[in-house]
Parts: sequence; C-alpha cells; structure tokens
Amino acid sequence: MTPAPGRRRFQDRLGYRVAFLLAVVLLPLTLISMFKSTAVIDESRARSEAALMGETMRAASGELRLIQRAQGAATVLSNAIVPLVAKNDDCSALLRRLLQEEAQYSLIAYVPKTGISTCNSEGKTFSFADDPLFRKSSRSLRTSFAVKPVGLVSGASVLIITHPVFDDAGIYMGLVSLSLPHSGLRVAEDSGSDDHRPLTMITYDATGTVLTATRQLDDLGMAIPKNRALAALVGDKALSFSARAMTDVPRVFSVVPLVPDELYALGSWPPTGSGATTGLLGSAPILFPALMWIASLVVAWLAVEQLVIRHIRKLRRSLRSFAGGNRLVGDIDVRNAPLEIRDMAEAYVQMTDTILRDEADMEDVVHQKEVLLREVHHRVKNNLQLIASIMNMQMRRTHSAEARSIMRGLQDRVMSLATIHRELYQTAGLSDIHADELLTIIVRQITNMAERPDRRFTIRSEFADICMTPDQAVPLALLVAEAVTNALKYAHGGGQAQAQLWVTLERVGDTRAALVIGNSVNAAPVSGPLPEAEQSTGLGTQLISAFAMQLGGGVERHDADGIYELRVEFELRPLSSAEERNTPPEANADSAANPAEV
Repeated sequence: MTPAPGRRRFQDRLGYRVAFLLAVVLLPLTLISMFKSTAVIDESRARSEAALMGETMRAASGELRLIQRAQGAATVLSNAIVPLVAKNDDCSALLRRLLQEEAQYSLIAYVPKTGISTCNSEGKTFSFADDPLFRKSSRSLRTSFAVKPVGLVSGASVLIITHPVFDDAGIYMGLVSLSLPHSGLRVAEDSGSDDHRPLTMITYDATGTVLTATRQLDDLGMAIPKNRALAALVGDKALSFSARAMTDVPRVFSVVPLVPDELYALGSWPPTGSGATTGLLGSAPILFPALMWIASLVVAWLAVEQLVIRHIRKLRRSLRSFAGGNRLVGDIDVRNAPLEIRDMAEAYVQMTDTILRDEADMEDVVHQKEVLLREVHHRVKNNLQLIASIMNMQMRRTHSAEARSIMRGLQDRVMSLATIHRELYQTAGLSDIHADELLTIIVRQITNMAERPDRRFTIRSEFADICMTPDQAVPLALLVAEAVTNALKYAHGGGQAQAQLWVTLERVGDTRAALVIGNSVNAAPVSGPLPEAEQSTGLGTQLISAFAMQLGGGVERHDADGIYELRVEFELRPLSSAEERNTPPEANADSAANPAEV
C-alpha cells in the first residue's frame, strides 16, 4: 500500500532529480576541462616567463659584456701598473691615456694599502681609507664589484670594479679601481620579441635601490612587482615569475644577476593569453567549462520540462481532480508528448471511463436496493397499522376490562413499531440512521397519543447527533417507545402541576452513548386499587431489558424523591459493520461463515 504523501519538497520534483543526476554525470567532465584549462594557462605562463628570461638576458648582454671588459681591464692594469707605482706622474699619465681610450669609465685609480690615491686618471689625491668598499676589497684580495650611489667624479651611481695589485714577490701592494657609471651601461630600449609586449628593464643593487631604468625613475610602477621587494629578489640564479605590478596590472618579471650579490637586472612585460586580461575575461578559460556545465543543466531542465513534466503535470491535475470527486475528466492534450506518456494518458482515460461506468451501475443498484428497502419498510408499516386497526375493532367488541387493557398495550406497541418502520423508510440513508431525528419523532407521536384533556405532560427531550447502524437504531427506537410509554403511564405531578417527562441521548467518550428516560412520580402512597391504565403487567420491564441486551448495554433504574429514572449505556457499533452487511453475499462469504459476525 502506497503511503500517504507528506510535505512536498522541491527536491522531490522530477525536473530537479533529472537535473541533479545530469549535474553529477557532467561534473567530472567539467572538472577535467577546468583542470586542463588551468594547465594550459600555467603552461602559457611558464612559456611567457621563459621567453622573458631569454629576452632579459639578451637585453642585459651589453651590460654583461661591458662589466666583463672592465674586469679584464682591471686584471691587465693590475699587472702593468706595478713598475709605475713608484713614479706617480707616469702612473697618472698611463691611467689618463686609458680613460681617453675607454670613455665609458668615470675614474681609474690605483689605491695603495694606505687608502690615499695619488695615481689616478684625474691627477688628484683621493682618500679611500674610510671607504667601506675599499676595506672590503682589501680583505678579499680578489676581483670584486661594488655599487656606490655617489661616485667621486661623476657624482652619480657607479659600479666599481677592483682588482688587487701584487709585486713580483707576490706581496699585496694595493688595488686598481675602475668606476663605471650606470649611465654608461647600455640598457635595451622598450622593445622585445614583438611590438605588442614591450620590454621594460631596470637595474638595482643588493639593497633594492633602483640604479637605472628604461623608464623615468618617477614612472616605475609598471616595472616593479607589487608584493615582492627588490631586496628579496637577489641570488646567484636567474628567475622568472608572474605577479601584479605596482600599478595593479598583471606582468611577467625576470631577474638576471649581472654581478651576484651586487648588481641585478629586472625585466618585465605584459603576459600572454588569459593572464593578459583581468576580471571575468582573465578567468574565461576556467569559467567557460563551469558556464557550459550550468548551461547544460538549464537545457536539460527545459528539455525535461517541455517533453515530460508539463504533460505529467496535466495528468496530475486531472488525477487529483478525479480523486477529489470531480468526474469531469476533460480533454488531456498530450499529442506532442512522448509515446510512453501518450500511452499512459490513453490508459488513464480508459480507466476513468471504466470507473464512471462502474459507479453509474453501482448507483443504479444502490438506488434499486434503497427503493426496495423503503418499500419493505412502508409495507411493514402499513401491515402493522392494519393489525392495530383490527385490534382496535376487537377491543370494541370485548367486554372484559382486563382483555381491553392487554389489547390496548399491544396496540400501542404495534403502533410504535409502525412508527419506527415509517421513519426507517423516510430516512435518507440505508447504512446509517440519525438517532436524533428518529427518536424525536417517536417521542412526539407517543406523547401525542397519550395526552388527554385531563392528563397533560411537560416533556423535555435532548438528543445528540449520533449516526447509528439499523441493527442498533431499531432496538433503541423500540426501547425508547416502550420506556416512554411506561413513563407516561406512571408519570404524576404534584397537586395541580403537570407530570414531568424527560428523554436524553448523549455521547459518553468517543465510542459509547447513554440513554436516560425519567419521569416524575407521585411521592404519596396511593390508596385503593390503581386505575386500569396504570396497572402493571411486567411485560414492559421485560421488553426494555431485552432491547437493552440487543443494544449491548444494561439497564440502571433509580427511584427516589418523586423521580423515577432509567439509564441504559451501550457501545456504539461502527458504521462500517452496516456497510459490510449491505455488500453482496459472494463478497462477504468469509464474514457469513462466522455466526458471531452476522
């Protein structure tokens, strides 16, 4: 048995489930595409970085050659200057001639161990004793390089190349110093392998101070990385990386050491491929597979909606309407639906036609049974009334008061039965009877028959709206008729007051009911014989007990303080038991096999 539908959730819809399954299926392909796109971007970036390193080395080759020439010149000069050290004029003349031939130098000097240079290309006396670069070169005793922000002659940044000088005995005498201004270093112009990626070059020292640049020094935002200090970009090896420049645009950078630990060249140019753009355009190779994945889900959702869900929605509306009691199926247009849905719609239409025909046949059968049953009750009522009329005719011919009293009691009971059958064929249903309607009419008719001008009653009735099966409604009606007849027989009022009578039917809990019938009695003892109408035969008490047993309850009687009250509490039978009794015999064969259930 299919469980009752609970709260409707969006994830229970067919479109959501199809889209979810398709998303799971396509997700690995989307991830692979994104990984491939990322790999292509990384490869493109690596190629751009490698190309920039080569271009930077090519652009810095002039500086390297110039530094190497200066290094060779310092080595040769350190050997040639030894015989002239003692002759200061000849020494200075040699250095001046060398400066004229190599105009790229700003100062060529021989510095003895004392640090006071008198042999130099300027013919002046310079003191290097307190210069840290001099002390460092004197300790290393090898060719060394150093960057000096302010040169003695040029007044600008210079690269100083020093080489130790030894005499013939190998004793250290001093050093030769060549000052190479940075302005003399030939730096490549802003041109690279193509016109779309201009190369920008700068040189800087180990402290990160920019020495030269192909741009103006106040416009170096494009040539310096934003999140990496120049002082951190030092080392013995060349390196390349991609980062954002100080102007917050993506650039590719390459560092080439011209003089390790002293002088470096930094080249940069715009990246190629996706790295050349920013924002969404820069992320296009990664976003494109994701967008294609989302687009495929949307297309799948729309396809399922167009081909399947909208047709199923029509069938669902019609099914829910039909299940809710609406028997107008209407036209379900599924001509453009897939074959399976069309077949399902045709089967549904055939099923509803069959159900409608079966319901019409069942309604006809039920109507016929209802008509027959009403006719049976009507005929029984007529027969009982005929019997009552015959008994009335017989009473007129009877001279015995006892016989007339007995026959009058029988006539009252027969008329009560006739009243019950009349109400049964007038009631609206066959399997359930409204007890309040039935009992109200029975009490009113019995009291109307019992009232006389010299004998009046005050009657109070209150009945709950309880639906009962005919198997319980009939004995309940007979019990009420018999008990009310007895109550009317023995009811008395005090003095000139009218006799009191009350009849109530109320629910007790969910499955039980209680019937209470009471009347006022004469509290004073009655002297002499009772009137004929009030003589008791005991038959009414026996009938009331029998009807109470048929209801499945017991009788409780209370007589005190001028009040007599009868109470019967019983279990209400479910209405389904009456419906089972109305089913065809072959459909209820199993129940008929058990006498206790019949």
